[in-house]
Amino acid sequence: MEAGERRRLRQEAAEYYRGQRVPERMEDALNALFPLHPEDLYGELANYFSKFSKAPVICKLVGRKVLDGVGEPTLEVEIYCTVKNYEKRICSTVMATHSQIPENALPETIEADEEERNDSVHTAVEWVSDSLNTMLRDLDPTDQCQADKMLGEYFANKVEEKREIEKQEKEKKEEEEAAKVISPASGRSAATPKQKKGRKPGKKVSVEGNSIPPAEPAEAVLCGSLAIGGTSLAIAKAGATISCVPLYLHTALLKHKESPKEITLPLPMITVLNCEKNSPTKLKLVKEVMLIPPVELSLQQGIERVQEIQKEMTRKMESPGKTPGSRSDSRRGRAHKAQPSSLKRISHLGCLITGYDSLEQLLLQVQTACNNIGLELGIDMYLAINCAAHELMDYGKGKYEILTGTFKSPDEMVAMYVEMINNFPFIIALIDPLRKEDREQWSSICCALGSKCFLIAEDAATQISKLKTDQNINLAMCSGVVLKYINQTTVSDLIELTGILDGQRHISILGSPDRESSDESLVDLAVGLGARFLKLGGLSRGERVAKYNRLLAIEEELAANGALREAKLEFVDFAEESQPGQLPDVLPAPE
Repeated sequence: MEAGERRRLRQEAAEYYRGQRVPERMEDALNALFPLHPEDLYGELANYFSKFSKAPVICKLVGRKVLDGVGEPTLEVEIYCTVKNYEKRICSTVMATHSQIPENALPETIEADEEERNDSVHTAVEWVSDSLNTMLRDLDPTDQCQADKMLGEYFANKVEEKREIEKQEKEKKEEEEAAKVISPASGRSAATPKQKKGRKPGKKVSVEGNSIPPAEPAEAVLCGSLAIGGTSLAIAKAGATISCVPLYLHTALLKHKESPKEITLPLPMITVLNCEKNSPTKLKLVKEVMLIPPVELSLQQGIERVQEIQKEMTRKMESPGKTPGSRSDSRRGRAHKAQPSSLKRISHLGCLITGYDSLEQLLLQVQTACNNIGLELGIDMYLAINCAAHELMDYGKGKYEILTGTFKSPDEMVAMYVEMINNFPFIIALIDPLRKEDREQWSSICCALGSKCFLIAEDAATQISKLKTDQNINLAMCSGVVLKYINQTTVSDLIELTGILDGQRHISILGSPDRESSDESLVDLAVGLGARFLKLGGLSRGERVAKYNRLLAIEEELAANGALREAKLEFVDFAEESQPGQLPDVLPAPE
């Protein structure tokens, strides 16, 4: 290389580096680091110059089919960003899914659901790895609002595409049916089948006394919609990682536009019993029994107390009919131990599966277990019951079947719940006590019990995509709503919806879907969004225990930083429209 060429290159290099302020910043770095004499000089230089590097941007999305906590297929979304000129894997998220198939579904219904799930996951993987990968490339992962806006528009286009396809298929089918009506020989219309004698055309047969509102059809789930929720959550996790803050703080910042000084943790609703509604026992009113620790305890103390109660309940259930200390039952007790116990079955909710013949039998067992270890329900622990009333309705009779062969109308259900809470005041939450269609009875039960019990809608609430209407909440009167992060739900949807709920004196409960994954992000979302309760299931199964462990880790971190605010339980008196009244420190135990 000639001398002139070398001088030209040196001059260009000098101008390039001066334009990037490299000499100036190098001098500043050397001056700042020399007094410190760092052990790893080049590491400190790298840290110093990293603050001048470009912000990371998304460079690749990868969709993958994986298994959830019950071995069913679901979606994993992996995010890669360009960081300091290199492609780097930032994080991934695994979506949980919710099944609308009832416990007593027919085998062909279950098979069709499994096939639909496989198709949906396959489509979601294609969306993520193809269309969304291209669409979101070069996006700043900390810009959650823009990401969710793009995802929402993409999903809306897919919905419109499906509608157009269905419209074309319907028109084609109508044309084919119209062609069949014309007789090819005579050109005359085919004869209309004669009406049977004794029945007038167009007359409907009604069921006597069945005046209940019909069940609303289940919301259709677009095949592949998991891709929207999975990508939105993965971007939120990537934004938190890039910003070097935990996801719960990143979520709180997205909601409040500033980092909160103190954070209140949601109270856990810990499921201890899953009562199968198709079991041979009579009680059908209860699907889940949950324990809620008092607010005075730390989460660590509360979970340990729940474990003690659960162990005592298990011990009592495994030795029915035995009197402690009775010598006459010792031989029978040994024989009982030798038999396999059905009580050892663990539900997909992470708790024991069992059944009862009456509500009083169930509550007495829980109460006895507490008393045996020196605890009192209503003071040392509270109860919540998931009634799942939509599974109880006998549409032929127009009534709820609360016990085998025992039916109650919606109005009778309200009276029953009022009596239940008056007799057992340690029950402070009822989930889905009625169907969502029974709006008049929801209003009645809230006016009667809202000042002493949380009346919560889970399946009784419409899905998130239809919950928001003109900055209002489209549901029956209730204390609050269980929100589930499924399908096309985005992080921005949850932020907007919890903000509306906060403004309308509803409480937010984030809940695990039926088919949970090992991803712990739901806990961070609940903490960051300020949810009042967190419904995660029981203290068994790895995918659920992982979330409780994450909640405990957040509690420890907030306590260490002096940022943990004590939780409060406040009910709303719907009857008087008064200000929320704080739950008394001591609730009276049943007589």
